[in-house]
Amino acid sequence: MNTRMPIAEANAQSSKTRQAKVIWGSRVVTVGGGAPVRIQSMTNTDTVDVIGTAIQVKELTLAGSEMVRLTVNTPEAAQAVPYIREQLDRMGIDVPLIGDFHYNGHRLLTEFPDCAQALSKYRINPGNVGKGDKRDRQFGLMIEAAVRWNKAVRIGVNWGSLDQDLLVHLMDKNSHQETPLDAKHVMYEALITSALDSAQQAVELGLDSNQIILSCKVSGVQDLIFVYRELSKRCDFALHLGLTEAGMGTKGAVASAAALSVLLQEGIGDTIRVSLTPQPGESRAQEVVIAAEILQALELRSFVPSVTACPGCGRTTSTTFQELTQRIEGFLRAQMPHWRSKYPGVEKLKVAVMGCIVNGPGESKQADIGISLPGTGEAPAAPVFIDGEKRMTLRGDAIAEEFQALVEDYVEKRFGTRVDARV
Repeated sequence: MNTRMPIAEANAQSSKTRQAKVIWGSRVVTVGGGAPVRIQSMTNTDTVDVIGTAIQVKELTLAGSEMVRLTVNTPEAAQAVPYIREQLDRMGIDVPLIGDFHYNGHRLLTEFPDCAQALSKYRINPGNVGKGDKRDRQFGLMIEAAVRWNKAVRIGVNWGSLDQDLLVHLMDKNSHQETPLDAKHVMYEALITSALDSAQQAVELGLDSNQIILSCKVSGVQDLIFVYRELSKRCDFALHLGLTEAGMGTKGAVASAAALSVLLQEGIGDTIRVSLTPQPGESRAQEVVIAAEILQALELRSFVPSVTACPGCGRTTSTTFQELTQRIEGFLRAQMPHWRSKYPGVEKLKVAVMGCIVNGPGESKQADIGISLPGTGEAPAAPVFIDGEKRMTLRGDAIAEEFQALVEDYVEKRFGTRVDARV
């Protein structure tokens, strides 16, 4: 029996109380509380390289990332952060920057106030803030910086760097139970306890609960689903989702989609990141594209026009429909940075590129604009459907160019009028 509630209802129920605010200048980005699920990414440049890092942040932002995390691990990196912010402002990239701190964040945020101010959010890993008596003091210094500069904080627990003292304590406690849990479930509890206890400590130190986001990252799909279901039951903080060390290529993309989709379908998750290992020479922005595709496939958000295309079969020995699909998808994605402001609503455009007469006309009619290319043995003609009606038939060697021009014309006529109406 399917016990899932509808997506919209699930997300509305989840986000009634969960809310955090990421503040950048006079701009406030709301996370949770009914806001759209936000996409986050992280640079892999050396933060000391101001120009290279700013260029990558711009690339990630244009791909759709709404917050970008930077490694802040040395005094030199901390000194570079304000200059990165300055470069981004010059380029017109108004994206919040998140500082990723481990081991020495308390010192960097204290000694480099310009860095602390330039960032919009701090990521703190409770497992890496110090041992023993140093832990509370060093964690407290980071929270004090967040309170002083009015910044949001993500308390990000990771099972690869879990607080070992806490884990040993819970293992020992579990061993004295009448019915002990297995080791994996004790680790689950350690992850959740670390996040919740740290959040409570941050609140006690003066940080507003609306400026706290929690995450408990693991690398296994079923582990992530279990941990976040439990974490969601036990708190009202905004939650960041991500399968850590997801992997490379299709493995990383599929694992992330599988884990995040289950949780998002249940209304769990307010920000997401796909932690994809880039293939050699691949753009870092690929992880942003996959995150956006997950949200769009779940109909939670729309980022770029969707293209429906058939997979091909024995009826479609020609590669024409494949080449046209690739061309149209690339064209639409490339145009979106310009189209977002010029054509409001264009991200909901539906385009169909089909390969034969079996499903071609039907799918094309369901799209806003679609083309049904001739399959093997069919007449060399490609009917074009616009708003459910056949408008014309394309023939010859320039079908691709002509259909792309029709798509451009459709976007201008349908979505361009909205801009005119506002002016």
